[in-house]
Amino acid sequence: MAHIPAATLGNKNKKHFLGVPAPLGYVAGVGRGATGFTTRSDIGPARDANDVSYVFTSSSSQSLPQAPSESCNHTFSLHLFSDDRHAPPAAKRKKKEEEEEDDEDLNDSNYDEFSGYSGSLFSKDPYDKDDAEADAIYESIDKRMDEKRKEYREKRLKEDLERYRQERPKIQQQFSDLKRNLIAVSEEEWANLPEVGDSRNKKQRNPRAEKFTPLPDSVLSRSLGGESGTAIDGRSGLASMIPGVATPGMLTPSGDLDLRKIGQARNTLMNVKLSQVSDSVAGQTVVDPKGYLTDLQSMIPTYGGDINDIKKARMLLKSVRETNPYHPPAWIASARLEEVTGKLQMARNLIMRGCEQNPQSEDLWLEAARLQPPDTAKGVIAQAARRIPTSVRIWIKAADLETEPKAKRRVFRKALEHIPNSVRLWKAAVEMENPEDAKILLSRAVECCGTSVELWLALARLETYENARKVLNKAREKIPTDRQIWTTAAKLEEANGNNHMVEKIIDRALSSLSANGVEINRDQWLQEAIEAEKSGAIKCCQAIVRAVIATGIDEEDRKQTWIDDAENCAKEGAYECARAVYGYALSEFPSKKSIWLRAAYFEKNHGTRESLETLLQKAVAHCPQSEVLWLMGAKSKWLAGDVPAARGILSLAFQANPNSEDIWLAAVKLESENAEYERARRLLAKARASAPTPRVMMKSAKLEWALNNLDEALSLLEDAVKVFPEFGKLWMMKGQIEEQKQLLERAAESYNGGLKRCPNSIPLWLLLAALEEKRNLLTKARSVLERGRLKNPKNALLWLAAIRIEIRAGMKDMANTLMARALQDCPTAGELWAESIFLEARPQRKTKSVDALKKCEHDPHVLLAVSKLFWSERKLQKCRDWFNRTIKIDPDFGDAWANFYKFELQHGTEQQQQELIERCNAAEPKHGEEWCKVSKNIANWCFKTEDVLKAVVRHLPTPI
Repeated sequence: MAHIPAATLGNKNKKHFLGVPAPLGYVAGVGRGATGFTTRSDIGPARDANDVSYVFTSSSSQSLPQAPSESCNHTFSLHLFSDDRHAPPAAKRKKKEEEEEDDEDLNDSNYDEFSGYSGSLFSKDPYDKDDAEADAIYESIDKRMDEKRKEYREKRLKEDLERYRQERPKIQQQFSDLKRNLIAVSEEEWANLPEVGDSRNKKQRNPRAEKFTPLPDSVLSRSLGGESGTAIDGRSGLASMIPGVATPGMLTPSGDLDLRKIGQARNTLMNVKLSQVSDSVAGQTVVDPKGYLTDLQSMIPTYGGDINDIKKARMLLKSVRETNPYHPPAWIASARLEEVTGKLQMARNLIMRGCEQNPQSEDLWLEAARLQPPDTAKGVIAQAARRIPTSVRIWIKAADLETEPKAKRRVFRKALEHIPNSVRLWKAAVEMENPEDAKILLSRAVECCGTSVELWLALARLETYENARKVLNKAREKIPTDRQIWTTAAKLEEANGNNHMVEKIIDRALSSLSANGVEINRDQWLQEAIEAEKSGAIKCCQAIVRAVIATGIDEEDRKQTWIDDAENCAKEGAYECARAVYGYALSEFPSKKSIWLRAAYFEKNHGTRESLETLLQKAVAHCPQSEVLWLMGAKSKWLAGDVPAARGILSLAFQANPNSEDIWLAAVKLESENAEYERARRLLAKARASAPTPRVMMKSAKLEWALNNLDEALSLLEDAVKVFPEFGKLWMMKGQIEEQKQLLERAAESYNGGLKRCPNSIPLWLLLAALEEKRNLLTKARSVLERGRLKNPKNALLWLAAIRIEIRAGMKDMANTLMARALQDCPTAGELWAESIFLEARPQRKTKSVDALKKCEHDPHVLLAVSKLFWSERKLQKCRDWFNRTIKIDPDFGDAWANFYKFELQHGTEQQQQELIERCNAAEPKHGEEWCKVSKNIANWCFKTEDVLKAVVRHLPTPI
């Protein structure tokens, strides 16, 4: 028998299944009755319980036999599909950690019903372009699906919210019916309602309040009456009944209380108080019982500060006075401190001691005179005048203390004896005298004060013409560097009719001042000219302007500088100075049309009709090609009622400007305004033949339309739109005439044809939308306005028309939605903000107006809306102020004038109404929604500004 090695025997005894992977679905010990178990944390909630990947088995000594490996007794064994029991320990630990991480990611705590596990199952895989494209597709699908469900979701949310509000209303809504009932509560019932701190409920609120029991009469009669005993035993309990005699819980100093001594002590205390405020008369003490408290009040010092601060200030000022007694401010401060604290006599004593220490200080003497009563002050100031006879202030104070004019004059003359060179004293003395005596005084004054310009000029005003000339000549010799003497001389010559001397004097003044080294300041001389005009010296102011206007200006800056000078003079109200500046500028630049226009507008606003026509005659002579100047001249003649002269000016304008459209149309307007319709037709026919422009064609059709020749007007317009298809007003007129003839289909075709050629014409879009609304085609009208907004984005008028269509249709919610979109598209549109204010309920209008003013502070539509808001609240003065502000910002805004006039008709006087009409006529407004409805109506084509104003007012509603 062959020898078999031990290894071979060992291999033979080894089981065949060791090291072989377990078959699918194998559970250890299942044949012996052992049962394996799995959990959801192992397989997840969505996996089949039979598809087991991880199986945990529990082996014990009772139910499972011992496994082949000795280390498996009484432990949980994890059997995977691949047997790794023989793997190295490090590999086992690493694999175990990975399995634990997977278990943490896929357990129940990280699972969500809708989003799955919190961790990404594929986070370890790379994220490539295909993944990004797939995510984008899924995201777009999600958005699309969300948009489909959005309307239903919002509707569902709104219904739920309403249902919730109905089931659980707010406290405010629960008490709304009770609040409405408060209307019936009268003022007396309100007044009778008890306050929180009402004293009637005080006992109920404070049950622990101290209670007092009245003392019985028997005790008082026994204690104070016929019985000999006058004390109450403190231990008897009666003492506690008397308020203030005994306090509960406190020990009294003795067992008995003497009520008689208490009464005597009270009387003694009152006597002491009365003796403090009493006064002795003939040995008797007399007290006024009614004035007792008044006297006590008068003893209270008026200073309200801390008494310690007063003491400190006294000590400091006393130290200053003792250290340097010759320092006047220390004495003045000390006196004023005592004055403030009510010790007036001490203040007077201090200030007089200071005057003794410092007799040469005029401040101390003046302070002493102020503190003394009037009679004593005269003596103090007399003493001061003896000590300091050269102090002007002391003499002025002495004169002020006198009440009689004669005494004042005596004081001034005495002062002038001591101080003959004081201009202030001379002026004060002259003011007290009559003209004759003043003349004598001034003659002496100019001898003593030869360098005072005021005294020389005052003397010249009082003298006759010949003597005044001599006085001014002497003044020029004494003061050769002052310009006022020269200008006064020029005014003197002008006042006496010597106008030819004015120019010479001003020229000599400039030469003399320059020779004496005086710089010619242009601004100062222009200001002198303005002052001269205000004093009535017109020739003098003009001479000054002509003399200095070109001084110190560069050649290239002359035109603009002179225009600015003229405007500044006009702002100052110096119209003659401005006229002189324009005259000099036109003499230097005779062919500058801009200067002629500015001068013409100046004359129109501040001059007379004659001055304007004179200026315009000169203007057209120098600038014959300027059509505006010709038209201004013709209009001036026409407004004056001189129609032949206006025709003559226009004929001259035709000669200078042949085929000028403006002059043709002005001539047509002149004839039509004067009812010369045949002449106007002939002029328009000539104009169409010689200068066929869109405006000429439009005016031709408008004239026929105004004269009710609708067929002729339509014929002209049909020819015009063929020649000028890009001119939107022709299409508008054509459609309006067809509307007037009730040819609505043709009108719509005309508007659509115009919009094809003129898509940016906003009035055409509005007219077409109004026509569709008139035909009860609201959907079509909305479509028209939508198309208009696409063609013309950010246009407020189109948004406003759409909003008003919804309001007229009764769809307030849709109107509010459109308004919100419109304000987002046009955040600074005043028309929209003005409309939005009155779309709100009354309580919210004020807040909306504040928001509108923040966005459009200077927009006339917003200002008008705010004015109407104040009007509706009956704040009349604020309303008037805001109306004035509106027409000042935009005087061409006709709606503001019309609303203002309606307001004045209701709340103003006749004078205010007439003044407003005059202002409106001067402004000649042309724009505004309500204004244009009347002024552009062909039936009102002959209306003047006042007629349009009154017609608009008739159609305006009163704000509510």
